[in-house]
Amino acid sequence: PKGFLLMEVKFNVRRYDPESTDAVDHFQEYLMDMDDSSTVLDGLIRIREEVDGTLSLRCSCRSAICGSCAVRVNGEAGLACNTKIIDVLSLDGKTVTIEPAGNLPVIKDLVVDFQPFWEKIKSVDPWLQPEGEEPEAEYLAPDEDMLHLAGVVSCILCGACVSDCTVMEVDSNFLGPAALAKSYRFVGDPRDDSSQQRFKTLNEYGGVWDCTRCMKCVEVCPKGVAPMDRIMALREQVMESGYKNTNGARHANEFTNSIKHSGWLDEKKLVIKSFGIFNIK
Repeated sequence: PKGFLLMEVKFNVRRYDPESTDAVDHFQEYLMDMDDSSTVLDGLIRIREEVDGTLSLRCSCRSAICGSCAVRVNGEAGLACNTKIIDVLSLDGKTVTIEPAGNLPVIKDLVVDFQPFWEKIKSVDPWLQPEGEEPEAEYLAPDEDMLHLAGVVSCILCGACVSDCTVMEVDSNFLGPAALAKSYRFVGDPRDDSSQQRFKTLNEYGGVWDCTRCMKCVEVCPKGVAPMDRIMALREQVMESGYKNTNGARHANEFTNSIKHSGWLDEKKLVIKSFGIFNIK
């Protein structure tokens, strides 16, 4: 197109076909002429339609609304539809590496199985649970009480945060940043009356205390949901609700107390105060 710079781009795409005779994942290269306004999704669609119809991928709105096209670009999760190729070219100035989203089973090529993702979302009861007499119209809440949820309700469930979560890489029991951010959305809703039961679930193994605060979910979220910030807020609320005699709560308290007392963190004492003497392995 007039006014756009054409460039040759090498797409290095991770392929996997479970029905092939050699069902081993591998990288396949495609050379495409793209203009500098093109997105990664533009390139993938052209590859599928013009070069290799066997390439499988998910996409729909192409406007960063549906969340379907989450993949890893150069090792970091994001939406293919709002990632410009020119912004992610490698050091050689022409290569883009594209892989399926992480921490989810690969079905074929760039398509992953979201069933584990949805199971974790469902496990936090992502719906309002009000008590008392049902109103004649809808359940209402003051605007000012809902402002703190403005960011978290922007979640489009794309799975980018789950893809790059370092805890989910090693512990599949962890609820994950998407489910915990969704839990915050309902814990923080003044119309919900099931906070105590939610806190009980969140305080268990796999809940809020298993986040390592690596910040990856915050970095890759395309909508600014900041899942880790929501998890930290949930930790405070869990403790305020009375769940203080747990490893996670004791760890948080001793961390603060140690610095208050001496100005530095006594790491040896922190472990003992968190887990006890006889529980350390």
